[in-house]
Amino acid sequence: MRKKIQQSMILVITITLLITYAITTLVVYRQTIDIIEEEICQEADYICTAIGISGEEYLVTMDAVRKNTRVTLIDEQGNVKYDSKEDEVTFQNHRNRPEIQEALKTGSGQDIRESDTLNQEMFYYAVRLENGDILRVSKSVDTAFRTAIRVLPVMGIIAVIMLIFAWILARWQVARLIRPINKLDLDHPLENDVYEELTPLLKSIDKQNKEKDAVANMRKEFSANVSHELKTPLTSISGYAEIMKDGLVKPEDMKLFSERIYNEASRLITLVEDIIKLSKLDEGNIDIEKEEVDLYQLTREICSRLAPQASARKVHVEVTGEPVTYLGIRQILDEMVYNICENAIKYNKEGGSLNVWVGNTLQGKKIIVTDTGIGIPEDQQERIFERFYRVDKSHSKETGGTGLGLSIVKHGAMIHNAKIKVDSKVGKGTKMELIF
Repeated sequence: MRKKIQQSMILVITITLLITYAITTLVVYRQTIDIIEEEICQEADYICTAIGISGEEYLVTMDAVRKNTRVTLIDEQGNVKYDSKEDEVTFQNHRNRPEIQEALKTGSGQDIRESDTLNQEMFYYAVRLENGDILRVSKSVDTAFRTAIRVLPVMGIIAVIMLIFAWILARWQVARLIRPINKLDLDHPLENDVYEELTPLLKSIDKQNKEKDAVANMRKEFSANVSHELKTPLTSISGYAEIMKDGLVKPEDMKLFSERIYNEASRLITLVEDIIKLSKLDEGNIDIEKEEVDLYQLTREICSRLAPQASARKVHVEVTGEPVTYLGIRQILDEMVYNICENAIKYNKEGGSLNVWVGNTLQGKKIIVTDTGIGIPEDQQERIFERFYRVDKSHSKETGGTGLGLSIVKHGAMIHNAKIKVDSKVGKGTKMELIF
C-alpha cells in the first residue's frame, strides 16, 4: 500500500510537469512568433517609407546591413525585380504566393510556410507600394522553436527537483496516513478513532468478531452437550454390564438388563449418526446429486415408517394434498420431513392427531405438519433449531430424542433454499411449514 501511494503521487507530479512543459513551450513559441511578426511588419513599414524617399536604390544600399531579413520587390505581374538573397528560385514568378495575392487584393498579406530554398519555416509579410509593386519581407521563425527548446533544460532541472521533493513528501505523507491504520485495535474495531472512510470496514470486522465469538461459544456448548449426551448412555451401558459381570443379576432379569443395554446402545448410535449428519451439512460435504422428488409420495412413506410410534402413543396420522415434485437431495429431504413428523408424534398428547398436507401454493411448494401436542412457548420458538436445545427436558428424556433433529431440518432447509415457518401455542399444538 505504501509503495502504491508513493508511486501514484510521483506519477501525478510527473504527468503534471509534462503537461506544464508542453503548455509553457506552446506559450513561449506563440509569443516568439508574435514578436517576430511585429518586428517584420515594422521593418517592412520602415523600408516602404525609405523606398518612398530614396527610391529602389535604397534596397541595394541596405544589402550589407540586413543579415537575417530577406527583402523581395515584386511587380504587379509577380516578376521579381529585386531580392536580397538571390538563388535558383529567386526570379520565379511569385504571383501565386498567398501573401502576394492577399497584398494585391487588400494592400497587405502574410503567411507562414517552409521555404523551398532555405528548408526553414519562414514568416512572409507583403505590402503594396504606391506604384503598385509589392514589397515582401521574410524572416525565419525557427528561432521561435529554438527559444521554446531552450526552456527544456530549465524545466528538466525543475522537474528533477520537484520529483525529489515529491518523493520525500510522499514518504512522509504516506507514513503519516498509514500510522493510524497500523495502530488499529481489531479486537475492538468500533473504539478506533480513525478515518471516516474506514468505518464500514471496521463495522464489518466488528460483525465478524461477534460472529466468531458466537461460533466459538456455540462450539464450546456443542462440545459440552455432545460429551454429556455421549456420557449418559455409556454410563448406563457400563453400569448394567458391570452388574451382569459381577453376577448380581437374577437369571429372570437378564433379558431386562440386556434390553436396557441394547436401548442405550441404539440411542448412542443414533446420536453419533446425527452428529455425523450435522457435520457433513456444516461442511457442505454433500456428494449426492439432486433429483426430482415427489414430496407427497415421500411424506406418505415417512408416515408409514412412523406408524408404529404413532400407534404406540395412540396418535392418529393423516396425509392429504397432491403430488408435488421438487429438485432436491432425497436423503436430506427425507430426514427433514421425518424429524418434523417424529417430533409431532413424540410431543403429542395421547390420543392426539397429526395432519400432514403437501401441495402447491402461491408462496411455493409446501409441506405443512400440524399436531395437537404440548406446543412451544413463543419466546423459545426461535431456539428450537439450536443443537441439543429442548423445550421440555424432562419429557425429552422419556421420548429419547438426541436434540439434533430440528438442527438437521434447519441445515437441510438452507441447502435447499427453503424456509421454515413455526406457529405454536402452549397446550394447543404446533404447525410447522416447509416452504420450497
